[in-house]
Amino acid sequence: MAMLIAGSNIPFSFADVYNKSVKDMFPDSEIARQYTHGRTKVNQIVKAKCDDALALSLPHTAFTSSSVFSNGYAAGYAKLNRRGGAGGWSPLDSDHYQWLQVDLGSRKQVSAIATQGRYSSSDWTTRYRLLYSDSGRNWKPYHQDGNIWAFSGNSNSESSIRHELQHGVVTRFLRLVPLEWSKEGRIGLRIEVYGCMYWADMINFDGQGVISYRFKVKKMKLIKDVIALRFKTSESEGVILHGEGQQGDYITLALRKAKLQLQINLGSNQYGSILGHTSVTTGSLLDDNHWHSVVIERYRRNVNFTLDRHTQHFRTNGEFDHLDLDYELSFGGMPYSGKPVGGGHKNFKGCMESINYNGDNITDLARRKKLDTSSFRNLSFSCVETQSFPVFFNATSFLQLPGRAAHDIVSVSFQFRTWNPYGLLIFSNLDDGTLEVSLEDGKVGVHINVTKTTKHYRADLASGSGLNDGQWHIVRLVAKENSAMLVIDDEEASAVHSTSPLSITTGGTYHLGGYFLQTLFPPSQRYYQGCMQAIMVDDQPADLHAVEKGLLGAFENVSLDMCAIVDRCMPNHCEHGGRCKQTWDTFSCTCDGTGYTGATCHTSIYEPSCEAYKHLGRSSDTYWIDPDGSGPLGPFKVNCNMTEDKVWTMVMNNLPPRTTVTGSSRERRTILQVNYSASMEQVTAITTSAEHCEQQITYSCRMSRLLNTPDGTPYTWWVGRGSEKHFYWGGSGPGIQKCACGIDRNCTDPKYDCNCDADHAQWREDSGPLTYKEHLPVSQVAVGDTNRAGSEAKLTVGPLRCQGDDNYWNAASFTTPSSYLHFATFQAETSADISFYFKTSAPYGVFLENLGNTDFIRLELKSPQVVSFSFDVGNGPVELTVHTTTPLNDDQWHRVMAERNVKEAVLQLDQIYRASRPAPAQGHTRLELFSQLYVGKPASHTCQDSAAGGQRGFLGCIRALRMNGVTLDLEERAKVTPGVKPGCQGHCTSYGVYCRNGGKCVEKYNGYLCDCNATAYDGPFCTQDVGGFFEAGTLVKYNLLPEGAAGAMKDSKVLVHPLTPLQEVNSTKEELGFSFSTSSAPAILLYVSSKTQDYMAVVLRHNGSLQVRYNLGGLKEPFAIDVDQRNLANGQPHSINMSRVNRIITIQLDHYPAVSYTLPDASDTKFHLVKTLFLGKVYETGHVDPLVIERYNTPGFIGCLSRVQFNGVAPLKAALRSGSISTQATQTTAAASPASYQGKLLESNCGASPHTIPPMSAATDPWHLDNTDAEFPFNEERVIPDGVNRDSAIIGGIIAVVIFTILCTLVFLIRYMFRHKGTYHTNEAKSTTEPAGESADTAIIGTDNPETIEESKKEWFI
Repeated sequence: MAMLIAGSNIPFSFADVYNKSVKDMFPDSEIARQYTHGRTKVNQIVKAKCDDALALSLPHTAFTSSSVFSNGYAAGYAKLNRRGGAGGWSPLDSDHYQWLQVDLGSRKQVSAIATQGRYSSSDWTTRYRLLYSDSGRNWKPYHQDGNIWAFSGNSNSESSIRHELQHGVVTRFLRLVPLEWSKEGRIGLRIEVYGCMYWADMINFDGQGVISYRFKVKKMKLIKDVIALRFKTSESEGVILHGEGQQGDYITLALRKAKLQLQINLGSNQYGSILGHTSVTTGSLLDDNHWHSVVIERYRRNVNFTLDRHTQHFRTNGEFDHLDLDYELSFGGMPYSGKPVGGGHKNFKGCMESINYNGDNITDLARRKKLDTSSFRNLSFSCVETQSFPVFFNATSFLQLPGRAAHDIVSVSFQFRTWNPYGLLIFSNLDDGTLEVSLEDGKVGVHINVTKTTKHYRADLASGSGLNDGQWHIVRLVAKENSAMLVIDDEEASAVHSTSPLSITTGGTYHLGGYFLQTLFPPSQRYYQGCMQAIMVDDQPADLHAVEKGLLGAFENVSLDMCAIVDRCMPNHCEHGGRCKQTWDTFSCTCDGTGYTGATCHTSIYEPSCEAYKHLGRSSDTYWIDPDGSGPLGPFKVNCNMTEDKVWTMVMNNLPPRTTVTGSSRERRTILQVNYSASMEQVTAITTSAEHCEQQITYSCRMSRLLNTPDGTPYTWWVGRGSEKHFYWGGSGPGIQKCACGIDRNCTDPKYDCNCDADHAQWREDSGPLTYKEHLPVSQVAVGDTNRAGSEAKLTVGPLRCQGDDNYWNAASFTTPSSYLHFATFQAETSADISFYFKTSAPYGVFLENLGNTDFIRLELKSPQVVSFSFDVGNGPVELTVHTTTPLNDDQWHRVMAERNVKEAVLQLDQIYRASRPAPAQGHTRLELFSQLYVGKPASHTCQDSAAGGQRGFLGCIRALRMNGVTLDLEERAKVTPGVKPGCQGHCTSYGVYCRNGGKCVEKYNGYLCDCNATAYDGPFCTQDVGGFFEAGTLVKYNLLPEGAAGAMKDSKVLVHPLTPLQEVNSTKEELGFSFSTSSAPAILLYVSSKTQDYMAVVLRHNGSLQVRYNLGGLKEPFAIDVDQRNLANGQPHSINMSRVNRIITIQLDHYPAVSYTLPDASDTKFHLVKTLFLGKVYETGHVDPLVIERYNTPGFIGCLSRVQFNGVAPLKAALRSGSISTQATQTTAAASPASYQGKLLESNCGASPHTIPPMSAATDPWHLDNTDAEFPFNEERVIPDGVNRDSAIIGGIIAVVIFTILCTLVFLIRYMFRHKGTYHTNEAKSTTEPAGESADTAIIGTDNPETIEESKKEWFI
């Protein structure tokens, strides 16, 4: 028989965990080698041979049971494959109170159990529970996957069903409790238990004694530690081990409220020991008097803290790696000078075994008296069992106990523990009333009702708070005549009294945990879920052994001698700091403020990058991002700058610009710490996935050298990621100890490679971007030459700027149904999330699949409108599907997100369609996979078909595949895989909708961009207005002729615009849109001229109203439309959108409905030989409308114009785009450019959105017309407002004629005096605010056709 010796080796029950955690954490360290050496052989024996049949050789007396049907059915016949007696055990009654118990003789390691039905019968057990105990008392149910586990049993009397225990147990007594049995017969059982011998050194701690392990040297400076032990106790407080040093280092392992707390401090030399303090808590309900295993593994500041197979990994605070301890390490208590904060440290009371410290067996050394145990009164190497007898209640339970009848005092006390805030603890029918003790919102409440003849007396008491915390709490109640007192946990402060008039006569019977009978005064609570112990009724302890044997009281659905309370928040399945709340049956997670969502706070609510936000249509702003999604990195804020073709992520730092540095030298450098708005791990996540990163760094100096020479020791360096020093500066690269000027060879002193190295007394500067992203960000700068007289430096470190997100665009194209990619096994036991984008034209296909023995996980497109998420964790296959209203094989990107955890499974498509399913309350929770992960096809065709005709491979593209926060590199794997191509084209089919206002979507390898060149807008989505502010005399000219042969203007700023003019020579339709704001009228907003007399104009009249004028020939006067009678020159932004198709003109002002107008039948419909578009002012050599020039052209438009677009061209944007201007532009270049401007033109967004004018009444609203096709007056003189005096109108008309005649005469004289072939001079007054050289009136515009200059020199400058 195999035997596990646990005195000098780690017990098998946690050896596997121990081995794995040590090796995984410290794979190449001495600590792993030390542990592995000498233990591997023992563990191999355990794994290979801890499978002996333990029950086969036991005597009949080792088997006991709750009852037997008859002598031939005794428990001793319940051995597997044996036919003695009646062929197995059967109880007298087949109900839930029966059990079969095995005494293994001593503690054994149990690894498996097998069952059979009673031989050749109809009696068998189909489901059962397994309990275990060291003493045959205080039973513990076997747990698996966070629940009290129910094993599946037999379906006949002959076959044997064996179950391997997921977690081996060390025990002496086993008890099987049948839950379900044969419907044709009775409960029947034969069993076998598999395992091996177990032995361990054990010490009983009495709460006084402490074992001192003295070091061989006075001080121990330890870089690594391995501490392992097992303990059991019924106390909730107690120090298990403690060690300390005089430098402030310490390590303490202690029980705090039945939880295990590890406190460790490796010291901190900069801020004091308090910042080195690290405290981690794990476990709960550890005062259950059952064995618990602990392993602490530390290497430098990395710690594995394992309790009962659950491991926490953490890193200690502070700056040191060594644990400095003096003299000794104590087990079972703390010396008087213990360092950790807080008082009242009780010594440990209970048992410990297999205590190992860095390879030394402490329990063995104590047995051999090699350690100081003098503090023990009576040192015992066997465990003294406690005498508690717990009772476990559920929602259908009650325990009835007798008390003293007809007595005038009620006295009850008990201990309870529960998670529920409400429950009935005790209820008793008094002789003339009722007594109720219940839990009400975490408080204990007592209600006494007494009825005497015609009077009713009532007393109510309440004490305590938060008593549903899973801890044991003591309740003591004494009630007698005119007095009642309630005390909680024996604390005086909790005592409450009642002096209500009472006269009590006891009834003699008490119900605990539930009361379901009818009574005159029923209890406020009907049942209780939890445990009780130490029950005393009327000053007498309850004899629960007699109750168990049926000799005393009564009970229903109560588990005696067992407390099966389960902490569903331990281990805590709420991730990312989610707060766990539990009731008796389940738990829930509160995710508020964590940045995560879902049943277990697993899924991030933020996008992984700025790139992702852009493709949701967001603009530049500050956003929270979470680069690893459900991974360990938390979300953090960044600035996202969305440009036309790039997305920049900026992480700010706290170093003020131009930070002054003085007094530093090579020997005592000044260290400037650069801290960021995100942790170094978070910043690294950005730089790792970015296409390019940069960080501007500037060193301004006066007599302060920077790098010295390429071969010398630098005065100043910077520290980047990984705490690595770098000796190059901005504008240079790794390995080159130079500055930007040294690379460009333009330093102040050519003998040096940095401007500052010249050591001049004048201020110099070395600046440039650091672009090697593997070194970024800058975390420190060490400055070393500012200690001389007159020496000074100023340092600026800009924000980290990264562009692009390789993870977001990481894609692969699957070109054949058999093509696939494979990756390592998906590790997602308790929680899994999968997200990706796909696009396809195929009707079906498997996205990915991973298999286990029976477990699996799969995502697939089952039909053009159905996506499926299926898995099996051992409870049978589960499938979630979402059905869409539109086909998914539309060759557009669709987003799939699937999550599975211990609470639920969720499938979401395109953030619109969602399906979810809760996990079963009882069952397996761990997803155990072993095959490779297959992407693009099924892992095996032998598994269950998931589509009609069987599973089929995926055809199309998959992008941004992220599993549990890790992005799989599809592109890299696709490069070496046949049938799969890296990348995927066709992003515009999905994202082109984000390109607004006529912007064109342009495909990129890793995304797309919106081309706004042909629009009047800018920005990543062509949504930002492009506008300009016009001063008096400023004009913009855009030549609409296809040949673009406009002459040059002297002193004008001429721009080369990439657009090809789209305007036809003869146009039958126009599209026009723009916004404006001004406080000045009159003004010409826009004027389009031609080589004929045709034109179109949009003007503001003297009263600020808007007018549109068309002259297409055929009419005596231009066709004028008074769009609005209100004053639009009110400084507010307004917009106009206008279109003409033949005779129909449609105009929309601001947000009002569009109105249509019709050109008269006599008017032509063609706009002949369209020539030039003017904004702000007209300066034309051809024909122009003299009325427009006379009334609106001087002094010109003053205000803002924006988003100007005419028939597919954006004249204002073309004139403003400085990126297209040539500073050396010649007149030839100007002549070839369609856009030019004169005067001062400043770019502005003009308020961005038009002002909405308040609605008008129907009587005054110009849009409210009975006939929208009504003829409008051709001349504004014909529009006479109602109520204007007719005589005034006549007088005004005469004055106007006189003025007009005088002006015409002046114009004729001026033109005659200054005529010159091809050139025109005017005597128009210059604006006082405008330089002479930039005046529109001094510039000269060349004619479009010099040959016809004499025929078209009707030019008006008034």
